[in-house]
Amino acid sequence: MASAFLSQKGIKHLLIDKAVFPRDKVCGDALSGKVFSVLGKLDNQIRNHLANDPDCFIPCEGIVFIAPNGKSIDIPFKPKGKTPDVGPSGFVSKRLDFDHYIHRFLDSDTCTFLQGHMLEDIERTKDFLKLTVRDESSEKLLITTDLLIACDGERSIAAKRLAGFKKELNHYSAGIRTYFKGVTGMHSENYIELHFLKDFLPGYLWIFPLPNGLCNVGAGILSSHASRYHINLRDRLMLAIRNHPDLSSRFTNAELIGKVEGWGLPLGSKRRRLSGDNFLLTGDAASLIDPFTGEGISNAMYSGMAAAEIAVEAISNRNFSENQLKKYDDRIFNRLGNELKLSRTMQHLCNYPFLFNMVVNKASRNKELRETISCMFDDLDIRSKLKSPMFYFKLAFGDKVK
Repeated sequence: MASAFLSQKGIKHLLIDKAVFPRDKVCGDALSGKVFSVLGKLDNQIRNHLANDPDCFIPCEGIVFIAPNGKSIDIPFKPKGKTPDVGPSGFVSKRLDFDHYIHRFLDSDTCTFLQGHMLEDIERTKDFLKLTVRDESSEKLLITTDLLIACDGERSIAAKRLAGFKKELNHYSAGIRTYFKGVTGMHSENYIELHFLKDFLPGYLWIFPLPNGLCNVGAGILSSHASRYHINLRDRLMLAIRNHPDLSSRFTNAELIGKVEGWGLPLGSKRRRLSGDNFLLTGDAASLIDPFTGEGISNAMYSGMAAAEIAVEAISNRNFSENQLKKYDDRIFNRLGNELKLSRTMQHLCNYPFLFNMVVNKASRNKELRETISCMFDDLDIRSKLKSPMFYFKLAFGDKVK
């Protein structure tokens, strides 16, 4: 995204990626509406394009929440009849396919793309950064730059070297993902499923539908909890699939496709410095993953767009100082800060399964409450009710939630 928006402004730049496209990425594979608010600035027909490619993308219109007590509710992303119909609310697509689709936004006139090149080290000089990069043949390249937009993910060298990031288990999640074919009982409108089973709190097990009869199946849990209780997430996932009464029958004839793979999720549950002299951090490198849902694609895409916009301004001013670039931090946290704080609160709610059970139980019988929860996807003021004890008091004693 950073590259695409730099190209949109006619800024020549170098893009370095350790992989060669198409390439896989361990992920839940769900694309929320926020993704399309960014992509729409590059192509306002993006939803239609994806809807016309059913082998790689399937539309998704909501979420099934399954509480610890097994009760479930279907929550559409958009309350029907209350918002304009602009096409599918979201999609689900393998990252192998989605990232390769995004790859087509790169512009060879402005972007020099070095695939199969690994960033090994960053050295700061007086006025610029010196990057050590190796290609697939181990040939070393030295690159100097006035400005580095770091999109190098959870294991970001830039975040460690330039911003001093350290892994903090209370702000980090472990996640695993695999693919199954033939899972039964999927929602008719391709709702993604979040199973808040007791064995995965604070976290959840997920089942997301994919094209061609596949499902992305995985689980995530707060790393501090996994470490404290010596949880093997892979074993726990496979045990739930085999033995949990609500899941085992759906996987009776399902076939495991490929391996169970894991990755770390740096959560946006703590505000960090995202810029400094000559650098900007984006996406997972900036620890912008939603603490409650574990979703990181949309925040990564927004941060890539914002980084490009700040970079254009810095280039225009020939000023790459921390003072100039801190505008990026302001933009990110003005847009995402409250959302990340609320998601941190919702993450804490997973430590109180009885509250989760109560919300789902009430919502299953109360259309107004279901619509309120649906609106929470887009309206932070409504979502902030989850922080209020009065919200749960009203639920417990039967008052309407307004």
